[in-house]
Amino acid sequence: MRFQVKAVKSVRSGVVSLLLDARDARDADEQVQAQGYRVLGVQAARTLPLPRFFGSARFPLVLFTQELLALLRSGISLLEAIETLTEKEARGATASVLGGLTQRLKEGQSFSSSLQAFPDTFPDLYVATVRASERSGNLLEALGRYVAYQTQLDGVKKHLVSASIYPAILIVVGGLVCLFLLGYVVPRFSHIYEDIGGDLPWLTRLLMAWGAFVEKRGVLLLGLLAAVVVGIVMWLRQPFAKRWISRQLARIPAVGERARVYQLTRFYRTVGMLLAGGTPVTQALSMVTGLLDQQLQQRLEQATRNIREGQPISVSLDAQALTTPVAVRMLRVGERTGQMGEMMERIAAFHEEELARWVERFTRIFEPLLMALIGLVIGGIVVLMYFPIFELAGSMH
Repeated sequence: MRFQVKAVKSVRSGVVSLLLDARDARDADEQVQAQGYRVLGVQAARTLPLPRFFGSARFPLVLFTQELLALLRSGISLLEAIETLTEKEARGATASVLGGLTQRLKEGQSFSSSLQAFPDTFPDLYVATVRASERSGNLLEALGRYVAYQTQLDGVKKHLVSASIYPAILIVVGGLVCLFLLGYVVPRFSHIYEDIGGDLPWLTRLLMAWGAFVEKRGVLLLGLLAAVVVGIVMWLRQPFAKRWISRQLARIPAVGERARVYQLTRFYRTVGMLLAGGTPVTQALSMVTGLLDQQLQQRLEQATRNIREGQPISVSLDAQALTTPVAVRMLRVGERTGQMGEMMERIAAFHEEELARWVERFTRIFEPLLMALIGLVIGGIVVLMYFPIFELAGSMH
């Protein structure tokens, strides 16, 4: 929750207004005091429920972890490292979070408890990783493992995004060309053919009728188009829309199977990191349910119950279709060797490479087909516009 805090640092600096995220008003008060301010008033920030099209400033978790890791490796204490990061930070929201961490560490709270006070900034996975390292006494290894984990996940996402950029550009450019033809060129051709409308082919007459309609109600259509675009963007940003799209993709045989493998890859990568850090297997499985869709979440819950009852991990996951042929064999090896965390990370690495190869092959096939489809649509519009001219030229011979 966001709070607006009025505070003063010194008589000369005057009253300042700070906007920050906190659990409640008391937490906001403590965060501001940790930065050296004297709080004058705290109130919930009034925000308009408008969509954020360009995203919002997020806490740089990976960068924070990398910097903290570098400072700890240099030999300074955890409290000194957090204080150093707070002093160099200029952004208000980030500085508030770091100030709150500093204050809690000075009060004697553990690092994991301090992180847990900011659930919107530090995910449960991060907190659990730190908590497990506090039991084993190896915070440096845990932070390094999280950085590597997040970097690998980001690498997979970037590969998928980069593969979709060119098709997206083709769709946007093709759509704009079609809109230009239908909204500007076709209305002008309708004037040329309006006197010979009876002699036109049916599809050409339909196209010319559309041109006349656009010319009369162009402003209204433009407004409707803008409203539809805004509505689609807002809808796509909703969680239920993403779930609906995932369900539709799952119905496509090849794409649906790859989408399932992608979810399982993130699942294995995350569970492997938690197990390597000392987190119990059932707790690790419960923490990663958010990485799966609703159907796979239900299967994971049943698999977790079976593991609690004493069934092997490989048997429980395989019975709930949470494995692949490669994964189930490697899980059995992990059970025999006692290195389940490392084996799950190897499973994730194997499927990441396989997924990257599949995406590359798919884009090589899909991009030419998409270009051909866009060309057919644009070419069809142009041919329908010029078809009467072709007929007229042919009749003159």
